[in-house]
Amino acid sequence: MRLDEIEVLSFDCFGTLIDWETGIWAALQPLLARATGRGIGREPALAAFARLETAAEHATPAPLYADVLATVHAGLAQEWNIPPDPAADRAFAAAIADWPAFPDTASALRALAARHKLVILSNVDRAGFAVTAPKLGVTFDAVLTAQDIGSYKPDPRNFAALLARVAGFGVSRAGLLHVAQSLFHDHAPANTAGIASAWIDRRAGTAGGATAAPPPGVHYDLRCTSLGELAARFGSAGGQT
Repeated sequence: MRLDEIEVLSFDCFGTLIDWETGIWAALQPLLARATGRGIGREPALAAFARLETAAEHATPAPLYADVLATVHAGLAQEWNIPPDPAADRAFAAAIADWPAFPDTASALRALAARHKLVILSNVDRAGFAVTAPKLGVTFDAVLTAQDIGSYKPDPRNFAALLARVAGFGVSRAGLLHVAQSLFHDHAPANTAGIASAWIDRRAGTAGGATAAPPPGVHYDLRCTSLGELAARFGSAGGQT
């Protein structure tokens, strides 16, 4: 892959541009406060979120992401022996508006937008992206949500939709680089679709968190520990990665 031949950059949003683990952990505090005596730490809580979110998206791909988040919150309450509270489930889903961007996101996206078309490919719904977009600092050339596509990554339909949108720009598959943190949601299906990918390793090589484990053999074409590093690589690109 040659960085100087990339014309379109597609991005996962939550986990890559938005620090969803910090946002999830903060939004779980009211529930955790009701888990008397359990002492549930951040990593076990995020792992439970990952497991329940993956199951919900796989079992029922039609519901909006806000409904998925509410379902996950209800499932966590059940696992932690906390009485059900539908209002709390909805509040957890609405807290997506408070999930923060990573500190390098907006500046890196602005730098990358100077020479590339930028696309969002996210498991969020339109309303969730609308409250998130102001934090990202750029206007994207296309936004593809799970609500638009009718399925959640890692479903291959999401990457087929991405390729179709990029083709609409007059850009071939070889001119696309998909940028994401999740090896499970993004890199594995990108591999299958023949799309080059850049891993933004936000956890600096530490497995776990709010993302399910990837399948064996998943790979990527470029690894960076931040979006700023990726922007710098493109800024100095003279050829292959």
